[in-house]
Amino acid sequence: MSSTAPPVAASSTPARRPAAVGVLAAISSSHLVNDMMQSLILALYPIFKAQFHLSFTQVGMITLTYQLTASLFQPLIGLRTDKRPAPYSLPMGMTSTLCGLLLLAYAPNFSTVLVAAMLVGIGSAIFHPESSRIARLASGGRHGLSQSVFQLGGNAGTAIGPLLAAAVIAPNGQRSVAWFGGAALIGIGLLTYVSRWYQQHLVVSASKPKAGMASSGSLLPKRTVAWVIAILLVLIFSKYFYIAGLSSYYTFYLMQKFHVSVQSAQLHLFGFLLASAAGTLIGGPVGDRIGRKPVIWASILGVAPFALMLPYANLEWTTVLTLIIGFVLSSAFSAILVYAQELMPHRIGTVSGLFFGFAFGMGGLGAAVLGVLADHTSILWVYKVISFLPLLGMVAAFLPNRRSH
Repeated sequence: MSSTAPPVAASSTPARRPAAVGVLAAISSSHLVNDMMQSLILALYPIFKAQFHLSFTQVGMITLTYQLTASLFQPLIGLRTDKRPAPYSLPMGMTSTLCGLLLLAYAPNFSTVLVAAMLVGIGSAIFHPESSRIARLASGGRHGLSQSVFQLGGNAGTAIGPLLAAAVIAPNGQRSVAWFGGAALIGIGLLTYVSRWYQQHLVVSASKPKAGMASSGSLLPKRTVAWVIAILLVLIFSKYFYIAGLSSYYTFYLMQKFHVSVQSAQLHLFGFLLASAAGTLIGGPVGDRIGRKPVIWASILGVAPFALMLPYANLEWTTVLTLIIGFVLSSAFSAILVYAQELMPHRIGTVSGLFFGFAFGMGGLGAAVLGVLADHTSILWVYKVISFLPLLGMVAAFLPNRRSH
């Protein structure tokens, strides 16, 4: 199904205004810090599993707690800030993440780990909707590029986390996680700068006339918008349920199948996450040029052949295939998010919170469900099951064709 609906203005902000490069750099850098600290949770799984004698189900519960907390709060925060902006909520969110990080460092048992994961999830819930909104405001009209730059910071931080864990946490133990509190303080400083810029932007916007606002909304009927949003959420499910299995259990998969060390497995995880960070920068700007739909289609369905081959590959080909999967699949989210924002340009916070929240929720649910499956079968079987998920990318065929300007 396709649509010839004319393109719509994606935002009420002037499309040709110069990009606020400093703000984009700060928001991307703070995203790096935020997601680096979050990825330390993934890197700590082997340590927690051995120290607290956890099952794979309990390992999945850590991810579920963090992801579900973020998932539930993000749409609510986005909805509220659409109605009542809160510029200085960003450093507050990073402070919550810092508290969770410090609690992880000194957690004496599994229950405390879950509380720490919840605090990190609250920090993410505050950070992502507002940061995505500010990246759009600072874009100068190049919305796809700005979201890719924003996402690049997050994916780079996610990739760096396991590398730092291998270099710092593995040899020094759980309490060395507290050393990363300094990075959180840097993030709080960056977000304070961003919050000041956003506060000034709100003051300037309030002084301008609101003429023309009504004409900048989506030209698609509400029922069509709801249908398209549902398709995009199916694609998010496919991507993040698959990524949850791939990333949450990748170290265990490598150790069980190929008998590599914990540090070697974490370095392989770093490679996969670094490839994901590199691919992030592709989807947004390419979508600005050729439209979001081709990027979404190629990104999710395009990895299906590689995903299907992965469970049967040797160590060398496993490394190659995961690098390809990470690079190609990571380009999808920026294109999906901007596509959705263009459908509902006056609900940027709500849309961002919904999609970030749903992505986090599917990641957490996927980790928990696949952890239970791994306990009852094996990690090797889990990788065979999830290899079919990218085939859901076929539903992208039902998205209307919408060119960006």
